[in-house]
Amino acid sequence: MKFTKNFALSYEILYAHKLRTLLSMLGIIVGVGAVVIMVAAGKGAEKRILDQIRDMGTNLIVVNAGQTRIVAGRQRQMATVTTLVTDDAAGILSDCPHVRLAAPAASKKLSLKFGSENANTTVIGMTPDGFRIRNIEIASGRFFDSEESRGRRRVAILGPTVVRNLFGDSDPIGLFFRIGRVPFRAIGVTKPKGTDANGADQDDLVIVPLATAMRRLFNVTHVDRIYVQAVRAQALSQAEEEIRTVLRRRHRLRGRPDDFTIQNQATLLRVQRRTSHEMTLLVGSVAGISLLVGGIGILAVMLISVRERTAEIGLRRALGALKRDIRNQFLLEAAILSAAGGLLGVLLGVTGALALSHLGYWETVISWLSAGVSFLFSTSLGIIFGLYPALRAADLEPIEALRTE
Repeated sequence: MKFTKNFALSYEILYAHKLRTLLSMLGIIVGVGAVVIMVAAGKGAEKRILDQIRDMGTNLIVVNAGQTRIVAGRQRQMATVTTLVTDDAAGILSDCPHVRLAAPAASKKLSLKFGSENANTTVIGMTPDGFRIRNIEIASGRFFDSEESRGRRRVAILGPTVVRNLFGDSDPIGLFFRIGRVPFRAIGVTKPKGTDANGADQDDLVIVPLATAMRRLFNVTHVDRIYVQAVRAQALSQAEEEIRTVLRRRHRLRGRPDDFTIQNQATLLRVQRRTSHEMTLLVGSVAGISLLVGGIGILAVMLISVRERTAEIGLRRALGALKRDIRNQFLLEAAILSAAGGLLGVLLGVTGALALSHLGYWETVISWLSAGVSFLFSTSLGIIFGLYPALRAADLEPIEALRTE
């Protein structure tokens, strides 16, 4: 009953000073709203990166020729290595129990020509199994098959960006164009995949049969990489070890370092998720500093309230109110301010995050856990900062307080 009366009294006091109440809550509102929006944006970025990695393929392992390093956010091959060959893919498939598919591939940047239009793009030579491993889907036309691959047919699958740059609004299926000086016939167009985790356009490519690319376009006998699909996601680590063992034996690397680099999709996902999570925490923590500003605002308002209500405090003490009654009254007012500010901040943050996503400025994923933690933290912060004014009000002597009037 006493709590209900104290709550009603606190509400009346705060409502009587609407502008001051609103200004004291403003810091909490902005702080909680900023945390919710920043965490939602960070979660959205994390989801986008992880989706891009998953789009690279299902249960994917990539074996690159030579040693590779990440330079300026991009994977770079440190030296040209010619030891990775198409037979290595066959060896991996036959000798690795945890491998379902293996597709060798080679790529190079080449010029394309159709009529008066020219474009430079990445040309990838790949076997048909690579489409399944890389989750490449067809939008129109068809894929080339194993017979066309073995026969070194000059057929090509085009990415949407290449179609736009080279053919404009025309349907490319069945049309002939040149890669370098070699004529090819377009037989299919892939579905759009957007950019990858490194920011490269996955739709700016042309895929041709591997044997055709190696003989007619690249004039090489080695491949750049081998795409491998494990039998299941849980077997990625076992498959990676089996692949390393097989390649070291085939390349006769006794006592020497690997002349290849293996990238495990699960490891890449784990690293990217940890990096994105750490960045989200950092951004959310920076935004959370504004909560401290809101707490200081509540401290200032409550101190002003104690000064203005000194006579009221003295009268209540004279009529029998205990120190804890005065303390609880002011703590309740601080809690109402911070809780209301936190609730409005959550509403502001959720609305802002949804607006960003709806308008297309940034993909966001609302974290209700962070919203709840921000609300609880803001409420606790308000009570902490309201404790000193409450104790100061409770320590006022009734006679001294009444004389201030």
